[in-house]
Amino acid sequence: MSGFSFKVNSSQGQARVGEFATPHGKILTPAFVPVGTQATIKAVSIDDLQKLKVQIVLANTYHLYLRPGVETIEILGGLHKMMNWNGPMMTDSGGYQVFSLGWAIEHGVGKVVNFLADDSREEEELKRQVVNSPKSIIPRQKLCVVDDEKATFISHVDGSLHVWTPEKSIEIQEKLGADLIFAMDECTSPMHDKEYTKQSMDRTHLWEERSLRQFEKFSDSGKQALYGIVQGGPFEDLRIESAKFVSGNNFFGNGIGGAMVSKSKMLEILNWIMPVLPADRPSHLLGIGGIDDILNTVGFGIDTYDCAFPTRLARRGGLLMLPEDGGKLSNRWTLNVVREEFKNDSSPLSENCGCELCFGGYSKGYLRHLYWAKELLIFRLATIHNLYVMEKLMAEIREGIAENRLEKVKERWMG
Repeated sequence: MSGFSFKVNSSQGQARVGEFATPHGKILTPAFVPVGTQATIKAVSIDDLQKLKVQIVLANTYHLYLRPGVETIEILGGLHKMMNWNGPMMTDSGGYQVFSLGWAIEHGVGKVVNFLADDSREEEELKRQVVNSPKSIIPRQKLCVVDDEKATFISHVDGSLHVWTPEKSIEIQEKLGADLIFAMDECTSPMHDKEYTKQSMDRTHLWEERSLRQFEKFSDSGKQALYGIVQGGPFEDLRIESAKFVSGNNFFGNGIGGAMVSKSKMLEILNWIMPVLPADRPSHLLGIGGIDDILNTVGFGIDTYDCAFPTRLARRGGLLMLPEDGGKLSNRWTLNVVREEFKNDSSPLSENCGCELCFGGYSKGYLRHLYWAKELLIFRLATIHNLYVMEKLMAEIREGIAENRLEKVKERWMG
């Protein structure tokens, strides 16, 4: 892995500012990683991303395997060339899709439930379902079944049958050509008890060992680096055991799987495992990237985050607000421009933001009109704006750590 290195340039407690070298360029950490599921950040161009100073993107192995297919991507020169993206890139292992096609369907949980919400009605409802046991849930037809050898799933695209193994996941990620790739893991549902969570964690460790062996067959190329993933659900002893497993194997980075229970439990988990994980490796929090999530976890030494939250929010008419524009925890940093109150509002979204939407002076009333008229421009402008806010947040965090005033940055954003 000669093309990769990670060093810490400054720190405040466990929080750190790092410099991450990859064959496609450097990443200053902590960094936010926008999710480009289908080899694109929805609604924006590569030029838009470069102007926003986005450092790294993530693409989804499972979705690209199904469409357009690995062979097509190879013919087109690999993901970087196909996307015309010259910067660093991550691909996931497909493990979350194994979960979403399987247990997420049977247990009736998924992205429709905000697993890491505050003590909201959504979280309270999820807790109620957990307490009442899975038997109380209407049976659903899983599209994926898992055993220790493999995951077998039905494509959501065309209904075809596929077998997914750790070796296949790594082989596909090698062909896709991302800089940073992940070992195959199994995610668990918040409704799984400790017995199944232990079984799933042991399976994940077997899969990760197989992923690592497959990776080592071509690792001398130095073009990719592999992350292990810590699982173990919300159970302290299992999380620590999994962290020790990842630490004891030759992974380049530490991946941390979410607990899918609550924000407070995620903080507990990090408190358990971060002292165990090697501090000289970069640590990535998978699927987590809300503003408060980042502010509350960066102090544990997390270096990178990936999440579809800001771009998905943009497509639903939610515009992130900077602190100087009234953004704070109590309003989730969000202005819902689709609301009736903005119909005749001629004021701009922000006079403090330098993104194309705000710098262009588009009024809230016009933005609302675009959304209700289903004009494509709103998706582009809103996505650019939300990514600008995320990049602004990360730049302030890096500066705050370097200047030993991270708490001041947190206070400013939390309101």
